[in-house]
Amino acid sequence: MKLKNHRKALIFSLLVAVLFFFGFAKNGENGARIALPPTKSGGYTPCYTNNTTYQAGEELTYKLYYNWGFVWLSAGEMTFKVIDEDDQWHFKVIGTTYDSYDWFFRVRDYYDTWVQKETGLPIMGIRQIEEGKYRLYDYLTYDQSRKKVHNDRGKAINDIREHHDFKIEPCMHDIVSILYHARNVDYSKMKVGDSFPIKIFMDKETWPLKVRYNGREAGKDIRDLGKYNTQRFSPEVIPGRVFPDGATINVWVTDDANRLPLVIESPLSVGSVKAVLYKHKGLRWPIKAKL
Repeated sequence: MKLKNHRKALIFSLLVAVLFFFGFAKNGENGARIALPPTKSGGYTPCYTNNTTYQAGEELTYKLYYNWGFVWLSAGEMTFKVIDEDDQWHFKVIGTTYDSYDWFFRVRDYYDTWVQKETGLPIMGIRQIEEGKYRLYDYLTYDQSRKKVHNDRGKAINDIREHHDFKIEPCMHDIVSILYHARNVDYSKMKVGDSFPIKIFMDKETWPLKVRYNGREAGKDIRDLGKYNTQRFSPEVIPGRVFPDGATINVWVTDDANRLPLVIESPLSVGSVKAVLYKHKGLRWPIKAKL
């Protein structure tokens, strides 16, 4: 059975997207309890990130796996880097398939996002996507004060074909900044079963999701890393061509000051996918969640 190219792309892009699933909410929906990062004055707002989890030089690398039938294929890797650039953080993400997987579907994806250190909100974001024969250069500049974003898109940096201006909601994040913001969210006040909405701007529109908090899970065995005390979350998915009915994504993060995503698992309409943290360096804090 052969997968169409668009589905192959979705398989890898899903792993990218799921790694960025965490978020924040300004107001709860359907009675959900929301925990947000503290402001300087001690209140709560989605417009300010009090960074206590990461530092310059942090580097996280994940192995990406695709399961088709009874076989787990080691598909590729994703690396997340934090770079200090004066009053900004530069987040760099590189996603590539292994040479042994390139025959099936070759991926070379590059994400770069710059955020204000004080707020954690994106100033500029660049995506350079090479997935099979698909190419995308996506350049975004954010004017958070005016609630606008300018977007230049094309097949490459020297082949820009679209220029757009969009209105955005206050304190909008992108697919990269949301991860680092969310690692600073205080989940301690959430109860099992609570859910909270998140929103990011990507591909010309705002994407809303809802995330369920599933509580603590002790002794989670992480391949090649050992056992950890974790907290587990489940982002909402939409059934269709990619996800089967009743599909649930599960994400485990370290239950310590680093808030590292350790494992992401999800079924697909065809097969399933998994991302597993397998090496790290430059962490701000010792990993106390490891048993």
